[in-house]
Amino acid sequence: MSKLLFLFFILFLNINNAFATDKIHLVSVGIADYPGTSNDLTLPAKDAASVKWLYEKNSNAVTTILINSAATKESILSAIRSTFQCSSTDDIVVFFFSGHGYKGGFVAYDGYLSYEEVRQAMSITHCKNKMIFADACFSGKMRQGTTEVKQEHEKSNVMLFLSSRDNETSIERKDMKNGFFTTCLVSALRGKADSNRDRTISAKELFKFVSDNVRALSKNKQHPVMWGHFSDDMPVIVW
Repeated sequence: MSKLLFLFFILFLNINNAFATDKIHLVSVGIADYPGTSNDLTLPAKDAASVKWLYEKNSNAVTTILINSAATKESILSAIRSTFQCSSTDDIVVFFFSGHGYKGGFVAYDGYLSYEEVRQAMSITHCKNKMIFADACFSGKMRQGTTEVKQEHEKSNVMLFLSSRDNETSIERKDMKNGFFTTCLVSALRGKADSNRDRTISAKELFKFVSDNVRALSKNKQHPVMWGHFSDDMPVIVW
């Protein structure tokens, strides 16, 4: 009987390990209140908080959040380095940004932050699964950097998931908790994108769910873009 109980215990541990996630390292940034008043947005701070909350439901998550004036260019890069440097090969690292975007990058609280600077900061980790989620107007323009930047990105293993095409705004409504893209992203990562029900959201599943639902919410005015050198089966989250 004792031998049978021991075998059952080992089997139980193996089942648990099969569903255990590798560690997730997240830096979540949301800037709604830019210097002055003309550039302010409504929901980015809430977007960043929602994404942080989502990942913190995973007991293996390490998260950092920067909101509004705390999200300076140097603070963001420093947070990426410090949060991602302890990741191992099979971990997942995620940089989430909600705020203004520009051709080639993001608008931090105190100025421009290029995609290349973010990619360089993320290179501190040799993790196989690196992701950038951006909920920003015209975020698709990040694909239009210099030829050198494009070549470097194609060699890297960073998945870029951008909220809109280069000629589109990323829609937010005051009656919603989050922008259209973040709303669908959070729903997807909570399990709704898991079409084969294997408890793992892949890059392909994520794109289909978010893209379909953002297009429906926006009445076909906003189209998310996924770009990079990665497998369709790349794990995004185990939920």
